[in-house]
Amino acid sequence: MTIKKIVITGGPCGGKSTALEWIKNAFSKQGYTVLFASETATDLITGGVAPWTCGTNAEYQCCQLTLQLEKERVFLRAAKSMPKEKILIVCDRGSLDNKAYMTAEEFATVLQEKGLTEEGMLSDYDAVFHLVTAAKGAAEFYTTANNSARKETAAQAAVLDDKVIEAWSKHPHFYIIDNSTNFQDKMQRLVDEIAKFLQQ
Repeated sequence: MTIKKIVITGGPCGGKSTALEWIKNAFSKQGYTVLFASETATDLITGGVAPWTCGTNAEYQCCQLTLQLEKERVFLRAAKSMPKEKILIVCDRGSLDNKAYMTAEEFATVLQEKGLTEEGMLSDYDAVFHLVTAAKGAAEFYTTANNSARKETAAQAAVLDDKVIEAWSKHPHFYIIDNSTNFQDKMQRLVDEIAKFLQQ
């Protein structure tokens, strides 16, 4: 059995929702059982648990990270029980995405409370694929209408995109998919990069 666990991340309005559909279609055809761990922040915020409803942002981030890591453990355990040869676990954002939404002090506090290290969090994933926000290079397509948990302006989205890239930049298999082509070709480039990684 081969189990690979990857992250699909990026700035707001980078194309993640569409990307997940492309990944399922492409890799199911290649014999993979594709599992998706949903974006934890969206799950919490749409359920009423958010940085602005919790006592502090650090408290919210601890809640989010707790749920996120447990969710990933559940997916990995389930994957190991499946009578399949090739399994691809796709995480809609990974644990280090949270760093982009915290100050350095808040991040240090959360790591200490959870007993985590940045290096350990990086090693949880086999590869990370970053879809650059439409706010950088395709601003006319930027929108938050497709995600009720998103409120960022295009300028804020660009800043967050940079912070997410910085958070994951030390991962040995980190790939950035920019907006240098049209959207369909962007999705195809993502699929091609994942395929090349899986063939390594």
